[in-house]
Amino acid sequence: MVKSKFQEEARLAEPSDISAQIGTSQEPQEARQQVPSPPSAIRTFLNGRGNSKGADSAFRGTMLICALSIFAIVILIATVLILRAHLAMSTFGFGFLTSHLWNPHPPGTPQNDSPDGQFGALPFIYATLVSSFLSLLIAVPLAVGTAIFLTEMCPGFLRGPLAFLTELLAAIPSVVYGLWAVFVLIPLLRDKVNPLLIKGLGWTGLFSGNNTGFGMLAAGVILAIMILPIISSLTREVMSAVPSSQREAALALGATRWEMIRMGVLRNARIGIVGAIILGLGRAIGETMAVTMVIGNKNIISPSLLSSANTMPSLLANEYGEADPGLYLSALVEIGLVLFVVTIIVNAMARLMVWAVTRGAPDAVR
Repeated sequence: MVKSKFQEEARLAEPSDISAQIGTSQEPQEARQQVPSPPSAIRTFLNGRGNSKGADSAFRGTMLICALSIFAIVILIATVLILRAHLAMSTFGFGFLTSHLWNPHPPGTPQNDSPDGQFGALPFIYATLVSSFLSLLIAVPLAVGTAIFLTEMCPGFLRGPLAFLTELLAAIPSVVYGLWAVFVLIPLLRDKVNPLLIKGLGWTGLFSGNNTGFGMLAAGVILAIMILPIISSLTREVMSAVPSSQREAALALGATRWEMIRMGVLRNARIGIVGAIILGLGRAIGETMAVTMVIGNKNIISPSLLSSANTMPSLLANEYGEADPGLYLSALVEIGLVLFVVTIIVNAMARLMVWAVTRGAPDAVR
């Protein structure tokens, strides 16, 4: 009885002892928690740098200068072109844009003196726009189709090599494209393609005249090959950025693969695709060497795509080095000014197209 009594007292005393032990074990933990941790390296740097108002102001000013430099460069280019083209502008006025004559040395005028030269930019504006938009007509379907295949349908082992080869086309110099066109594309068009076009579509007037291989069709084809990798690569990047949930939602609703691509992918990527086309068009308008080697270099206006022509960049490449100081040189500079203005107008129209496409989209998408 005595032993059991002592055991009962010990048992009743155990909880208090345990709680005391727990309390003593928790005290060091609470003490450790109250000890502040040392500041991190980032916090130490931020605390020791002092007032950052001056640094923020300097950074803001630097970024503002970078943004304003774009406007300054454009204004500087336009100013120099206007000053150098002032003689031709004052001589021909607005008629320079509507005249189809380009005769630096009229009959009876000495070769080294051309005060009475006749200059008009209309043939070159026409050839530049026709060849550029023809290249878009050929390149855009191929580029978008290539991007769709690489993004949605291409096997994994083939996607990398095809994407690499597509982007490799953009790194080839334009003079190499021109040489390839002279030795391969021109004979192919002259002997195989153009006769079929003349036979089947000659009645339209777009494919008539002498079949030399050189002309606006050849220029449009070589430009299409040159801008295809630009449009395709950018379109592929934009389509890859479309969330997979858009594809899965369309398929879950019973859409076919084409319907999923059209509604779930292309619709969401349309803004980026338009931007890619704009960049491709800018490259086509300003291309010089390849076009100069295949377009024929004749200062005429013809509705036939098989006829020779001359673009504004090719005219400058051919004649600027041989131009006499005075009116001839001033007219060539005005051609450069017209090319500059045409580029701005085309980009403005492209921005208008982007706005028309995205006016119903959220601001974040724009």
